[in-house]
Amino acid sequence: MLTAKQHELIRFIQTRLEATGISPSFEEMKEALDLKSKSGVHRLISALEERGFIRRLPNRARALEIVKLPEDAVSAPRASAPTPANDAMAAALTAKAVAPEPANDVIDIPLHGRIAAGAPIEAIEGQSSLPVPAALLGPGEHFALEVSGDSMIEAGIFDGDFALIRRTDTARDGEIVVALVENEEATLKYLRRNGSSITLDPANSSYAPQVYRQDQVQVQGKLAGLLRRYH
Repeated sequence: MLTAKQHELIRFIQTRLEATGISPSFEEMKEALDLKSKSGVHRLISALEERGFIRRLPNRARALEIVKLPEDAVSAPRASAPTPANDAMAAALTAKAVAPEPANDVIDIPLHGRIAAGAPIEAIEGQSSLPVPAALLGPGEHFALEVSGDSMIEAGIFDGDFALIRRTDTARDGEIVVALVENEEATLKYLRRNGSSITLDPANSSYAPQVYRQDQVQVQGKLAGLLRRYH
């Protein structure tokens, strides 16, 4: 069962697609639903995507597809009295031209600091935020970490990069994860399981793999994207 805001958002997306064939921007969705930030829109879209109601089209930053509608929205629409939400939707539909617009939706995600020994992720939460193009993020909750060191350079991850992490406590072998070792050290490495042990593999031949007992390692998230600044 969808929440009221999820219902409202999927109806707005459907109305815009039927009227123009173009997905609404995060800013338009934020205004139509009277939300305070585009992060709220991202959470609603992620929830709808995870439940199979909408799908993001690949290689297009601002492309959403309705996969299915809630059962109570499938029947023919009935006339209803104007509401602020309906007025906002109508205004958003008429105020924008039909021609495609640049895909420049940006949302802020938490920036937890640098991945470094001696500082669990939880100990540095809430310090700041990082603006990220929404197209780089898939479903789920995300945070960012600034990479420290060169242990993952052969995977194209360099010192000073910002790793975009999807928060999860599970991962498959071969995925790049943020692992918390003995509740003290956060590290970005490839995950590999070997029976009762876990190996954290670097992507730099100068470094040796790190082997731990399963109870010593906690997966905190897995790599979803990367941002790099050029000076």
